[in-house]
Amino acid sequence: MWQYEKRLEYPVNIKQTDPKTAQYILSQYGGPDGEINASLRYLSQRYSIPYREVAGLLTDIATEEIAHFEMIATIVHQLTRDLTPEEIKASNFGPYYIDHTLAVWPQAAGGVPQNACEFQSKGDPITDLMEDMAAEQKARTTYDNILRVVKDPDVVDPIRFLRAREVVHFQRFGEALRMVQEHLDSKNFYVCNPAFDKSCGCK
Repeated sequence: MWQYEKRLEYPVNIKQTDPKTAQYILSQYGGPDGEINASLRYLSQRYSIPYREVAGLLTDIATEEIAHFEMIATIVHQLTRDLTPEEIKASNFGPYYIDHTLAVWPQAAGGVPQNACEFQSKGDPITDLMEDMAAEQKARTTYDNILRVVKDPDVVDPIRFLRAREVVHFQRFGEALRMVQEHLDSKNFYVCNPAFDKSCGCK
């Protein structure tokens, strides 16, 4: 059960519309390393994690990713609200406008729609947590790229907040991976898994 608090996790107050910047930011709404895929990834993986504390961590981070999804939607909305047809034609935002007007819709910066094939829920705790750590690094890199090309301080401020949270999530998933490895009680799970490797001599 989730309880919705009617405020953003971090404030977004953008004064100047900018459709080109909106197109960049859209990638963290529905792109391959965006916030909706992160939330769906972790909410899906939690069911096959055999350790309660790790499943709880996945639920916590997935919940925060939903809050980040809301922040990104707000940024895109504020960057595109009240755009004139002339502003749309002068930017690269025209194709998006034709399909969605000024609604917020999940797609990557290049126009590819959000796709659940871009994340995995494998059912193996080490495999899934390694994917989660990589996902947080990819999201952090996307935010790095946004910060390289966007200069509006009203946009940069919440993006820096979101980037910092990706770093924290990466660290938390690293802690979760260590918890799983301790539960497995195997000297080297990657090289020798006693469930499959009968001849390697590990216990």
